[in-house]
Amino acid sequence: MHEGSTLVVTELEVLPVRVSQRTVWLMVRLHTNKGLTGLGEASLGSATQLDELDTFFRLVEGYSPFDIQQFRMRAWAKAVDGGIRAQTAMSAIEQALWDLLGKALAVPVHVLMGGTLRAEIALYANINRMTLDRSPDGFARNARRVIDAGFAIIKAAPFDGFPARSAGVATAQRATDRGIDCLLAMREAVGDEVAIRVDCHSHFDFARAVDVARRLKPAALDWYEEPIAPTDAVTTAWINASIPQRMAGGELLFGVAGFAPLCRPGVVDVIMPDVMHCGGLLEGRHIAALAASEGVSVSPHNACGPVATAAAAQFAAGIEKFDSLELQWGEVAWRADITEPPEHVRDGTLAVPTGPGIGIELNDAVVRAHLASVR
Repeated sequence: MHEGSTLVVTELEVLPVRVSQRTVWLMVRLHTNKGLTGLGEASLGSATQLDELDTFFRLVEGYSPFDIQQFRMRAWAKAVDGGIRAQTAMSAIEQALWDLLGKALAVPVHVLMGGTLRAEIALYANINRMTLDRSPDGFARNARRVIDAGFAIIKAAPFDGFPARSAGVATAQRATDRGIDCLLAMREAVGDEVAIRVDCHSHFDFARAVDVARRLKPAALDWYEEPIAPTDAVTTAWINASIPQRMAGGELLFGVAGFAPLCRPGVVDVIMPDVMHCGGLLEGRHIAALAASEGVSVSPHNACGPVATAAAAQFAAGIEKFDSLELQWGEVAWRADITEPPEHVRDGTLAVPTGPGIGIELNDAVVRAHLASVR
């Protein structure tokens, strides 16, 4: 128990919001003895609960939200040892503490972290989860919708569902060809001025990664993301040296130590820390500082809901080598309505929230209307 503090954390509330069979936004709300609440997000695919949240909540229960660094020190070893679930839980609690701190001081989080370098955040639209028709025509149609909505950068993952090696060479080749066809169809649909990015979700080995990248040269991709696991920095660097596209990666890595190998010269051009998984907002800033020192750009991964997006915008506002922020676009029509003020995306940009904390509150009526059953 933290002594001598008047504002202390008292309760954890977890709100799983059902978006689709594939997506649940796992919202976290910390309550205090003074009525202030702080928001974070711990979304992990379709998970409707994360038992590890309770473990990390116990480390802040009864403590002041001003003691963020103390929480980080107490939580770090548990997060490192606990894998992605623990790292996501820790990061969500850390986000909520920053939100509480900003509200207690009546300033946005980006002010607490040194101020802003930009008032608007450039976004790219990830169309992967909204694309239920996984044919070339399906990806092309949704790419066109994104451009009509004002975006200039699109990302998709048409190699999802790539067969296991045991399925055989012919099956893998068909899946490879189909993914390439989808990206070429997207390029044809949107023209030459739009940036297209591909997430390969680590489905390839070195030989296939290089072959696919070379075959995709007519698509003029803006970047080629994680053709192999980003933890294999040596092979990632070999791929980067062998292909024409920029390389990006790191969406699920944790901490500065996790990102350091990717920031070495020639490994990737863009790193992708996610405030939901990398250790939270402060660790994200440390990671971004390391990247800047090595000349590597930062494009925060953000394939999740509006709470994480608001937190990521606070983080992105002050990044020196900022590229763009991911937005999971088009999954549900009510996305913007789940926060107050509503999430406002215009012409592929998001204004940095200027309200206290991360700048938003939940619209509880919309949350209740879409709560998922916990299982």
